[in-house]
Amino acid sequence: MARASRHAAWEFWGTELKRRREEAGLTQEALGRMVFVSGGYISQFEQAFRRPQLDVAVRIDEVLQTDGFFERTWRQLIDDKRYPDYFAAAAELERLATKICEFAPMIVPGLLQTSAYAHALMIAGNPLATDEYIEAGVHARLERAAILKEAARPMYWVVLHEAGLKVPVGGAATMAEQLEYIAQLTRERRLLLQILPFAAGPYPSMGKMLKIMEFDDAPPTAYTEGVRSGNLLDDPAVVKHVQADYDLVRAAALSPEASLAQLESAAEDYRRCASTT
Repeated sequence: MARASRHAAWEFWGTELKRRREEAGLTQEALGRMVFVSGGYISQFEQAFRRPQLDVAVRIDEVLQTDGFFERTWRQLIDDKRYPDYFAAAAELERLATKICEFAPMIVPGLLQTSAYAHALMIAGNPLATDEYIEAGVHARLERAAILKEAARPMYWVVLHEAGLKVPVGGAATMAEQLEYIAQLTRERRLLLQILPFAAGPYPSMGKMLKIMEFDDAPPTAYTEGVRSGNLLDDPAVVKHVQADYDLVRAAALSPEASLAQLESAAEDYRRCASTT
């Protein structure tokens, strides 16, 4: 489905949501409380600015007694299964964001992964999957990363924990290529990079990835991820806490200059290791 036609379909979804909500005599705030999102989120669904997650669409059907209409329509529209259901809405928001701040505690985040690195991760998580399934997942991940090379790309500020430089995903050659790629993007000023060293010790939300997305005409949204699950957070108070956590992580990280130097040194170590095996 072309991007324009998909957007028109989401506009229909939002219009139907507004019509059926009003028929039920509910305000945006009231419906939001009943489906566990904010009234502002319902407003953005109705304006087709944001796409709901599947569980929200299911709850809307339950509250408005629409016989599965919103779930069925969601399944027809949401990103043709390139991404897991729990991540599809977040992937849509990445394309709309003007600024993305991300913290990755263990692996290189998807927007920065090379093909070989993504391939190794996909196989690790799906050891019995077909080659076609693996390649489709890798392609979808690389497609997301294209936003960093667009003229109107978002400002991207990423903090990597030093642990992400040490876990040899795919082997030494793959890691050397991966870290060199991040260094290249950093030198090209396509992103701001910092590394949180082991020496920094404990940090807020230990072990949890954080992504905060800002937009021109909507409040910021945070995204966190667990085991085959993800959460989009739009409540202003919650997003404020997530932003505070991110700011503390960023403050404890190395400077951009020192971070780039450490990244390049790690890449060189992997390159030497690859050349001797």
